[in-house]
Amino acid sequence: MIKLQNVTKYYPSALGNQYIFKNLNFEIPGGHNIAILGSNGAGKSTLFRMLAGSEYPNQGKIITDLHLSWPVALTTGIHPQMSGAENARFIGTINGVADLDLYVQRVRKFAELGPKFDLPVNTYSSGMKPRLAFACSIGIDFDVYLIDEVTSVGDANFRKKTRQALTQKSKSANVIMVSHEMDELRHFCDSAIVLHKGELTFYNDLEQGIAHYQAL
Repeated sequence: MIKLQNVTKYYPSALGNQYIFKNLNFEIPGGHNIAILGSNGAGKSTLFRMLAGSEYPNQGKIITDLHLSWPVALTTGIHPQMSGAENARFIGTINGVADLDLYVQRVRKFAELGPKFDLPVNTYSSGMKPRLAFACSIGIDFDVYLIDEVTSVGDANFRKKTRQALTQKSKSANVIMVSHEMDELRHFCDSAIVLHKGELTFYNDLEQGIAHYQAL
């Protein structure tokens, strides 16, 4: 269960507060792999950050009894002055991973960073950082994986590997996914939430949700 209770979210601007959500009440159903659909600027990324706890509502709260990932492959939780190995160990610690040595080795293998894994992240290329972040998140057993355009990470071989890993995870956990690729959403998701003008609408059938989104 993920419940948004009287959630208001805005960003200050020279023209006054720009509202994304106002007094939003909504429950995201459990047991579904959900596509988040909405036009650019509708608030998909803001919603994701609030679900992940990396950003907070101005008013109201988000209640859940589930263990949610941070947005997979986004690098906001990666410390640039720490090495890949140090980041993995820290992330594993704060997420309660029991065997940290095994976890770090799994991250090392999946990220395919070679010797760079033991160097500071601020020496990484722009493509290497999301690979580290993805490897860190996929190595933890979350109840729900928040996925934001993740299969654009890395080269063709790495994208294939991320898709396979997420497909495997979706058999034992749920995903909430943002992507502009409808084929990608159809592969992972069975239902949809359409975000429009600060309101959320759940569709138990993915194709109905896609049709509504495309008609906006």
